[in-house]
Amino acid sequence: MIDNSKYPISTQSLNNVGKERSNEICDSVNHKFMTPPEILLTHLSFTHIREILSIADPMERFFYELECIKGTWSVRELRRQIDTKLYFRSGVSKKPELLLQRVEKGGADAVLSVKDAYTLDFLDLDAKDEFSETELEQAIMDHLQEFLLEMGKGFCFEARQKRIIIDDEYYFIDLVLYNRLLHCNVIVELKVGKFRIEHAAQLNAYISYFKDCEMVDGDNPPIGILLCTEKGPKMVQYVLNGMDEKLFVSTYKLQLPDRQQLENFLIREVKEMGL
Repeated sequence: MIDNSKYPISTQSLNNVGKERSNEICDSVNHKFMTPPEILLTHLSFTHIREILSIADPMERFFYELECIKGTWSVRELRRQIDTKLYFRSGVSKKPELLLQRVEKGGADAVLSVKDAYTLDFLDLDAKDEFSETELEQAIMDHLQEFLLEMGKGFCFEARQKRIIIDDEYYFIDLVLYNRLLHCNVIVELKVGKFRIEHAAQLNAYISYFKDCEMVDGDNPPIGILLCTEKGPKMVQYVLNGMDEKLFVSTYKLQLPDRQQLENFLIREVKEMGL
């Protein structure tokens, strides 16, 4: 419980904020998506509220109010979740409840969770237009900071199109990242189109190469993430079955998730919290 005597905010001013927000909410936002002022006042500090009020979208503000109270986030954690677009990531996740559970746990568990889908709307690539893997890679490099934030906590850029030699032949790895919290390399392969069996074989070979030739003292075994536009869940399951390496197949979206999906999730959250 926050001692609100430390923060210069009154119930009346908070009620005024609530009235202003009510005027902003139109038919596109369900009237349930408002946190009662007394709950904000008793659970969040003025600094928390100020951070949340900087968000323009009413439903997005409500999402962070709800999750901040539920997870007892610090102001620093709240800022990090806003910066890494937890609101939108929950919208594209097939099981947003599990994603939020990982966030609440924090630490290594949150880092280890590879998302089922990534939102790359900041790349300014139209999902309706055709583009090559080279163009996708260049767009990521042009927006590297946003890409690393979307990947998760602790990711650092190491190399692009890293050249390696296997059996006297050259191969080029799309992106090599390093996670400073997991202490391991993360090999990222980019694919434009649906997941295919040969994609997993290629990435598995790169992971094995790094494990054999690139690891240094203090490193943990590398992880591989294959990003594609579509994947068949059964095929991915069958292909990855029995692989010892940490290899993940995720999709990426170039547009923000459907608003209705986010609304339905928030309604479930409100019912669970009894608001």
